[in-house]
Amino acid sequence: MYRWLSADAPELVEHDDLDLVWAAIDAISDSAFARERRLMRELLDTRPDPLERHERPGHFTGSALVVHADLERILVLFHTKLQIWVQPGGHADGNANLAGVALREATEETGIDGLKVWPVPVDLDIHEVDPPKEDPHLHYDVRFVVQAPANAVVDANHESQDQRWVRPDELASLGADAGLQRLAAAGLSVARANA
Repeated sequence: MYRWLSADAPELVEHDDLDLVWAAIDAISDSAFARERRLMRELLDTRPDPLERHERPGHFTGSALVVHADLERILVLFHTKLQIWVQPGGHADGNANLAGVALREATEETGIDGLKVWPVPVDLDIHEVDPPKEDPHLHYDVRFVVQAPANAVVDANHESQDQRWVRPDELASLGADAGLQRLAAAGLSVARANA
């Protein structure tokens, strides 16, 4: 039913239909995410521009767990502004197709050619960010798995100071938060099941 999608897949075309955002969120029925689902629904129902970075108390983002072709490691980036290890991801900037957002951000931030995204999200996370020259706000993050090709070469952009392929058991020693550790476990499971 589902398949890995490359950037040119028609399923990843940009949209502004908020029903697409809810469809992605609604695909995660795990009761562990009940709070995030409720708050994301509330954001969609109450805020005028939930896909725009100026929206407060926060806005939607799409992020990507980039999985190495060996299905054992993931790519993490040391974020220049936030000074923490994170997965690639970023602002929707009006695009309701969050799988497309996640793939776009992964491609821009890693420089890897030939990435593919699994179209169903694997994780939901709401967290506060406090970047320099901005007010603290929330990212309502819908998280996807992105598959790297066997010949992947990382050429990260200015948004990160360092990048590493790591095994999930190395994340804690890098100071990765519980959300990234949870994402790594779920994402690797999906990648292995659909290899």
